[in-house]
Amino acid sequence: MKKRWLTLAVFGMLSISTAFAQKQQKLFNGKNLDGWKVHGTEKWYVEKGELICESGPDKEYGYLATDKTFKDFELTVDFKQEANGNSGVFFHSSLEGTKIAGWQAEVAPPGSNTGGIYESYGRGWLIKPAAEKDKNLKMGEWNTMRVVVKGNNVTTYLNGVEMITLDDEKIGAKGGQIALQIHSGGGIKVRWKNIKIKEIKG
Repeated sequence: MKKRWLTLAVFGMLSISTAFAQKQQKLFNGKNLDGWKVHGTEKWYVEKGELICESGPDKEYGYLATDKTFKDFELTVDFKQEANGNSGVFFHSSLEGTKIAGWQAEVAPPGSNTGGIYESYGRGWLIKPAAEKDKNLKMGEWNTMRVVVKGNNVTTYLNGVEMITLDDEKIGAKGGQIALQIHSGGGIKVRWKNIKIKEIKG
């Protein structure tokens, strides 16, 4: 009888684990840009299983946006900044060309508020991480960012450390696309991988 209960318990744990895994979606397949749309003339391409954004000759803003829209979710992404890494992860966004409305979890060089939240074509900076948290960014190395959006609340994590938490009714009022940014100015190159999302229901 004990063996039977042990088997059932293990089976139950595996079922829960499998259910969790099924809920987590890969947004980037490691092969091509299927499921995404390029906005602007900057470069977006896949190399050795990594998604790369790089400044083009126009040195303007560029975006790579998901075809799908999301509202409440937990997003994880690995990034490595080469040269000037000024970029970001937009959520609840909508685009017309390279004009983007929405909120950005900042990805930027040291001292430039990685993990903070900026509202594009709106109120600007809503919250910046405390200055001492900037040490969690590893420039030129792989970093993991996690963005959790549920209702009005947004929390960002960088390499396992909470960077900010924000309660904002405007964010909670809508959903939208996920979009990666390349900043204007030229000289920017960022590598991305392991882009995954888990939608939060209820």
